[in-house]
Amino acid sequence: MNRCAEAAAVAASGPGAGVGNAGQRPPRVPRQASFFPPPVRNPFVQQTRLGAARRIQIFFLGIILLPIRALLLALILLLAWPFAAISTTCCPEKLTHPITGWKRKITQPVLKFLGHAMFFSMGFIVTVKGKIASPVEAPIFVVAPHSTFFDGIACVVAGLPSIVSRHENVQVPLIGRILRALQPVLVSRVDPDSRKNTINEIIRRATSGGEWPQILVFPEGTCTNRSCLITFKPGAFIPGVPVQPVLLRYPNKLDTVTWTWQGYKFIQLCVLTCCQPFTKVEVEFMPVQIPNDEEKSDPVLFASTVRNLMAEALRIPVTDHTYEDCRLMISAGQLTLPMEAGLVEFTKISRKLKLDWDGICKHLDEYAAIASSSKGGRIGIEEFAEYLKLPVSDVLRQLFALFDRNHDGSIDFREYVIGLAVLCNPANTEEIIQVAFKLFDVDEDGFITEEEFATILQASLGVPDLDVSGLFKEIAQGDSVSYEEFKSFALKHPEYAKIFTTYLDLQTCHVFSLPKEVQATPSVVSNKVSPESHEESTSDKKDN
Repeated sequence: MNRCAEAAAVAASGPGAGVGNAGQRPPRVPRQASFFPPPVRNPFVQQTRLGAARRIQIFFLGIILLPIRALLLALILLLAWPFAAISTTCCPEKLTHPITGWKRKITQPVLKFLGHAMFFSMGFIVTVKGKIASPVEAPIFVVAPHSTFFDGIACVVAGLPSIVSRHENVQVPLIGRILRALQPVLVSRVDPDSRKNTINEIIRRATSGGEWPQILVFPEGTCTNRSCLITFKPGAFIPGVPVQPVLLRYPNKLDTVTWTWQGYKFIQLCVLTCCQPFTKVEVEFMPVQIPNDEEKSDPVLFASTVRNLMAEALRIPVTDHTYEDCRLMISAGQLTLPMEAGLVEFTKISRKLKLDWDGICKHLDEYAAIASSSKGGRIGIEEFAEYLKLPVSDVLRQLFALFDRNHDGSIDFREYVIGLAVLCNPANTEEIIQVAFKLFDVDEDGFITEEEFATILQASLGVPDLDVSGLFKEIAQGDSVSYEEFKSFALKHPEYAKIFTTYLDLQTCHVFSLPKEVQATPSVVSNKVSPESHEESTSDKKDN
């Protein structure tokens, strides 16, 4: 939409136009498909509701099953420990060479058997589909969706491949020794080069020609509720070697396994699962995916291709959520907003809009300040107007409608961030700020008085009796506003940029609607708020 068309849309809005009235809205701003809202509202929460009958059933089954299964689980772990100790004898925590020879031949089959026995003792009935690829065919397994700590069953079914694990985990008594027997790729949180070293280690093992065990990776990097596949991290795809996708399904009437950021805790899920007669799980090994030349040079593309194939097989959508969205979700909860308010598909939004983590968090604080009083943590036209210290007017409705991307009468955090980046920040350039300041500075003395400020805003918003004293005091440090004060306020509050440019657009549209000979007259650059008739402005210029 060009300037005049947008200004005309603003001017065409009749008094009292409502936000929900589609007829009064400006034409829809073209929406990039990449900015469409995700198909799943919040993949990081799981609410399992237990009725009274189900609670009674769990209680009585738990009296019998829980102690038996806990005893069997402890016994299996104790049996596994000596074999794990034999396998890792004289081996450093961070392996430089694979475990081979008699150690691996003796311990590997036993540990694999005990792994199956462990899940069976907890009531898991495993169905395996597809053919497991050899290390030469596919050095890396990629498993999704990742929704619970019970997903470790994929590691057992795949023959105990290496996994990527935190270095702290191998320090845990009993469990740590068993984990070391899997020859994991260890990640250290205290090492600033840990990510680079981890990727280099994955590349080294994946390109060893079968010398090292296969590597099993959960590319999502965090747990979801299996309603979608979130963004795959590129680590498993950087080596550019064939990968075998592995699908996980839990086709149970009662979900006692999903472990997300909001829902049952670790101990609660362990108890609930062990109190069930059985828990079904399906592990499907898909055909090996071999990257083409373009995917070898672009791990993100390779990851996206594999994710789409897996999502199609699972019949679920894909979203661009990542672990960073979980962090934003927690921050939103701390700001008394609904937790899903922080879900903006951070990685995609930040990349396309060139926003960093600190910038998004700052916007979240601003959004919370506006939306904290509203129900559901969304911004309505009233909250928007109150935040801007302006009345609800036609121009403000048009600005609100541009933020409101799905036209539902409210703004969520995602729409707020996109609106600032797409609508306001581009209009908040040094040039626009200078032009806007000159527009307000009617007498051209380098300062804006409250009267000048009120006159322009009254004309811009179409509200003759607008009281701007509160907003003016927020900008000014004294009786008038200097350019530096105006610029500082404009940069901190880019929402106002669209209001300023709306008036400039109206002025421009007015000029272009005049006869051509008048357009050429220098009088059009006048600072006058309400342009006078052609004859009056011409005579004024002659007098000057």
